[in-house]
Amino acid sequence: MRGSEFAELKAFAAVVERASFARAAAALGLSPSALSQTIRQLETRLGQRLLNRTTRSVAPTQAGARLYEQLAPLLQSLSAAVAEASSAAGQMGGVLRINTLGMAARQLIAPRLDRFHRAHPDVVLDIVVDDALGDIVAGRFDAGIRVGGRLEKDMVAVRLTPDIRMVAVASPDYVSRHGAPATPQDLHHHACINWRLEADGRAYRWEFERRRERLEIAVTGPLVTNDAGLGLSAALQGLGIAYAFDQESVATLLADGRLVQVLADWSITRPGLFLYHPSRRHMPAPLRAFIDCLLDRDQPSPAA
Repeated sequence: MRGSEFAELKAFAAVVERASFARAAAALGLSPSALSQTIRQLETRLGQRLLNRTTRSVAPTQAGARLYEQLAPLLQSLSAAVAEASSAAGQMGGVLRINTLGMAARQLIAPRLDRFHRAHPDVVLDIVVDDALGDIVAGRFDAGIRVGGRLEKDMVAVRLTPDIRMVAVASPDYVSRHGAPATPQDLHHHACINWRLEADGRAYRWEFERRRERLEIAVTGPLVTNDAGLGLSAALQGLGIAYAFDQESVATLLADGRLVQVLADWSITRPGLFLYHPSRRHMPAPLRAFIDCLLDRDQPSPAA
């Protein structure tokens, strides 16, 4: 394969992944016009259109989707090989692409950005916040961060946090106007903030457990979202009851009295946050350093 052909394929993958010529051009260090010309050359060489373009969006054609499906894992393997070679040579650089839940981005990644950058200034972190559980292999991510139990198959998983409790919460105003549910079944008579987790569009069925009784409740209400922060905002404004992970921000809102917990004796505990990545013979050095940073293993041990 000639160098120009590889550049065309890399450019095509970048456009598909970012669904934007402008964002792909910025990531590749090209002008949008140069990127458009590269894609046209690829389509001309293959004899078919690969991307459907409008003034507002870009998406692969059927032929383009088939090409990307085969191309993505190959490009990911090439990137891993280059990262491994750089690591062997004592270098630490390149782009590290992470797909993460919003709460992991806020709680784990954001507080450590400066420390990671100072230690590894030549590593570019490409962080995509995705509460809809996207496929990290198809998206050519180096790793993802999810709640345990929702990890993709055939992945290497690294625990980042202890188990997390889920809590049903509402504003004091909502409870004063509508009362508090006594059982999970009472949620059928309440407005609830629905949480869409699945990539296929299904809404999450709220899970509850008390002693040996387990329930799954399909709830309805004025808002459906795949963003936990937006759901909490709706609950704070009195739109309904939200079901959220008992993270630091939720604990603070409960302590401040801006939210109150309902159905406390029915709360379940879910596996904590895990970083997961495709199984490889050798882990890329930037990913290993990133994991060490999230686990604070890059910090000096306290003096004895």
